[in-house]
Amino acid sequence: MKTQLTRTFTLAFGLLLLAFSLSASPKRYYYELKVYHYKTLDQEAKIEHYLKDAYLPALHRAGIPNVGVFKPVKQDTADRRIYVYTPFTSLDKLTGIDKKLQGDTQYFTDGEEYMNADYKDAPYSRIEIMILHAFPGMPAPAVPGLTGNRADRVYELRSYESPTEKYNYNKVRMFNDGDEIGLFKRLGFNAVFYSEVVSGSHMPNLMYMTTFENKEEREKHWAAFGNDAYWKTLSAKAEYQHNVSKADIFFLFPTEYSDY
Repeated sequence: MKTQLTRTFTLAFGLLLLAFSLSASPKRYYYELKVYHYKTLDQEAKIEHYLKDAYLPALHRAGIPNVGVFKPVKQDTADRRIYVYTPFTSLDKLTGIDKKLQGDTQYFTDGEEYMNADYKDAPYSRIEIMILHAFPGMPAPAVPGLTGNRADRVYELRSYESPTEKYNYNKVRMFNDGDEIGLFKRLGFNAVFYSEVVSGSHMPNLMYMTTFENKEEREKHWAAFGNDAYWKTLSAKAEYQHNVSKADIFFLFPTEYSDY
């Protein structure tokens, strides 16, 4: 009888510890990465007016303090882009933001030109949206404390595709359990976020963003990363081989109205 009671108590205590552990885990943010694709400078002006004077102020009123707006350091004139990065504390808040904005009359007033654009004079070619989930190793975003000239700053957005879902999980594990995130932090990469791509046009995939005062600082940091003893050991491990099939690097700079 005592043995049975002991087992029952041990099981109950174990479940209690598990529940406490789960409740104590940091809440992982969800991110929306929206990419406006457009062709003309007139479209660019309309998008920026909307973002600066209507969309970002409305998101701020909705309780989202920091929203990033970025442009490529080198624009492709055939496919111009503006990147909008918005962090949300939960998936419900992300999926509910459009409904919340529908009740903001100031938003519609400030964004009237963009919202009421004629179908023959659309302000963009298309909008691409990716939904991201923060890594456990960095569950919340950060606003880097850069102090240099804003125009010189480099925001580096990286996209790592994997050959299969299993390899993608392996690369995510390399960042978290392998502590690749810790390595970036130790070397001062000023990360904004690390994330799994939950939904996007290139899957399976993970994305992250780091920042630097200028291009020269970026080059110095990556040189240090490549020569770091921990990275050489981590990247050589058999368990982490072949987990990236395609890597895209986007060099961006913040607009003058960006919160990042």
